Amino acid sequence: MTEIDLTPSAASRVAAIAQRQGKAAILRLAVEGGGCSGFQYRFGLADAVDAEDVAVERDGVTLVVDSVSLDLVRGAAVDYVEDLGGAAFKVTNPNATAGCGCGSSFSV
Repeated sequence: MTEIDLTPSAASRVAAIAQRQGKAAILRLAVEGGGCSGFQYRFGLADAVDAEDVAVERDGVTLVVDSVSLDLVRGAAVDYVEDLGGAAFKVTNPNATAGCGCGSSFSV
């Protein structure tokens, strides 16, 4: 099992955002306390991969997760989904025991 995965759809979206902003194609996923279910995902472009990060690459895009957050998302996949409700990055997390309706927070 891989530590974490980035789908082709998510990689393509990160590459487009990074190019538009003139930044490196590095997406950072972090888990913070909060949200309606206890933890919430935070996404942002990163300037570099830190020494304690776990990094995976797909199609020239790097997904990085710090070691503390990785314990909560190990085995997850980061996807980019467009539907009638809008477009967003989505985490399919096998460790989550409950989630919220909006899909941006979870509990373990």
